[in-house]
Amino acid sequence: MATVVLLRHARSTANGSGVLAGRSEGVELDESGQRQAEALVDRLASVALHSVVRSPLLRCAQTLAPLAAARGLTPLVEDSFAEVDYGDWTGKAIKDLLAEPLWKVVQQHPSGAVFPGGESLAGVQSRAVTAVRAHDARVTAAHGDRAVWLLCSHGDVIKSILADALGQHLDSFQRIVVDPASVSVVRYTATRPFVLRLNDSGSELAGVVPPEPKPGEDLEKAGEAPVGGTTGHP
Repeated sequence: MATVVLLRHARSTANGSGVLAGRSEGVELDESGQRQAEALVDRLASVALHSVVRSPLLRCAQTLAPLAAARGLTPLVEDSFAEVDYGDWTGKAIKDLLAEPLWKVVQQHPSGAVFPGGESLAGVQSRAVTAVRAHDARVTAAHGDRAVWLLCSHGDVIKSILADALGQHLDSFQRIVVDPASVSVVRYTATRPFVLRLNDSGSELAGVVPPEPKPGEDLEKAGEAPVGGTTGHP
């Protein structure tokens, strides 16, 4: 199967504002986020991308704009990768939400959390994982097992995908950190996903590209974990 680069959108005007923006309109990248978006061109220079998919929200579109322009790519828009629908919590100050009984559920038992007037976190994971596997299968069918594609989405959405890839229950997903403009990388196989990067804000990503198979290599072994660990990339 292909390899997916999970990119959280760059820093937005809502990050650090103390407000749960959710799907609010007009949330753009701030100056720092614009610099992060521009830096993606160099960060991903060594990675050939066979497809780019994004959330429909503006901050994801702006994050991908410099990279898409440099590569001549037109990102696909996928509603299943949209931000969590926080319902009645959307636009509220986080300090006011801390007193809500649901806040502790979101932190400690997210699989049981349903936002009033919105969706459940279990539903978020279901839609996101279903979509990421469908797009991965699409890219694999079109470009082969060594293909790499990129998904630009939101923190909780990416965390839910990573929890699934790590074989963790959704109740553990709050242990995962996904910063703005960070990259996490998952390679799916027929038997299990492999998590190659997690919350990576560095500059070197060439190692996520699958190597050419060696002569006579058993492709059925591609889904097996190396005993003792990998040998790395020279």
